[in-house]
Amino acid sequence: MMNRRVVVTGLGMISPLGNDLETSWKAALEGKSGIGRITHFDPSDLGCQIAGEVKDFDASKYLDVKEIRRFDRFVHFGVGAGLMALEDSGLEITEENAPMIGVAIGAGIGGLQTICANDEAMVARGPRRISPFMIPGSIINMTSGQLAIMKGLKGPNIAHVTACSTGLHAIGEAMYIIARGDADVMVAGGSEATVCKIGIGAFDAMHALSRANEEPEKASRPFDKDRSGFVMGEGAGVLVLEELEHAKARGAKIYAEVVGYGLSGDAFHITTPASDGPVRCMRMALRHAGMKPEDIDYLNAHGTSTAVGDVNEVKAIREVFGDHCSKLVVNSTKSMTGHLLGGAGGIESVFSVMAVKEQVSPPTINLENVDPECEGIDFCANKARPMTIRAAMKNSFGFGGTNSTVIYKRYEA
Repeated sequence: MMNRRVVVTGLGMISPLGNDLETSWKAALEGKSGIGRITHFDPSDLGCQIAGEVKDFDASKYLDVKEIRRFDRFVHFGVGAGLMALEDSGLEITEENAPMIGVAIGAGIGGLQTICANDEAMVARGPRRISPFMIPGSIINMTSGQLAIMKGLKGPNIAHVTACSTGLHAIGEAMYIIARGDADVMVAGGSEATVCKIGIGAFDAMHALSRANEEPEKASRPFDKDRSGFVMGEGAGVLVLEELEHAKARGAKIYAEVVGYGLSGDAFHITTPASDGPVRCMRMALRHAGMKPEDIDYLNAHGTSTAVGDVNEVKAIREVFGDHCSKLVVNSTKSMTGHLLGGAGGIESVFSVMAVKEQVSPPTINLENVDPECEGIDFCANKARPMTIRAAMKNSFGFGGTNSTVIYKRYEA
């Protein structure tokens, strides 16, 4: 039973651009950067000292004091974005419909800050200082679990972990759960909070992060020839996905329809991408959507601002879209938010859905000189652009060679 149509009826976001959807979307259209010098800890002894931090976040809006202490920051973000999305959807949860409402909110790394804090406490003061909430406060599925507990959601409860593809895999798999009739509603997306010393230090040790510390707002520059690595971000993006007839019956507003989902593996290298995996991933999403490349007007790229990754994705886009590349608008919102790892596919899906709803592409900021190997693509450089968007494609690719693509289409009755 895979012929049930799936639509987006709610959106929630916490990002380096703002602590709600309206603020984040407005900032994205204005081409603002959420990147700055790290304030969560003293980064002075690290090569990379910048990140896309969530600013002035008040977890007490979503969790009580005990819950805040128990759960890692990534759970705070995921629960907050999930509650926003549910509120935005206007969905009433009852004893009757709760078994058909599920959750799928993942993370790429999860409770790194909680694990490190407990390890430090154990080393300094012994194992009795380990919190009894360390495990339930840091494991990746706890965002889905806690949100379900808070709202009484008794449908499928899962959490994906596929590195930087996590959020998008969660959304794609949630779509299939609804399409085959195992749920009527899924709350899906990704969350991450790895802007901590071990998180930044570990990626910096890989030489993956930009060290453009003097001008942090210009450090994330996808597809630009002067890019020097990605910038870590944090936050969460969550969508409420709903079976179409269920949404129509309750008079829900519909942002867009989810029509295609593709996933693939590179089987190549743990960190270095290959282009054939993304090609197969995008083509699978198109096939499942019953669409041709020329049906896509806008593509929200993975676009991390890394030397190899950006070129690899452009090669894949050229192979999939061919001559249509001249009409396709591609952008990377990571130029403004940084890279949220497992949360990236979530917030970038929110941006993609808003692009379809509002018929406008956010810009790729800091794009001053396109890498010669990336030429021939319209990256919507530095300024948002009103345009016709019949359908938007979203890509996410992760360590281990794991790839995901989802297609969002303008809803038509």
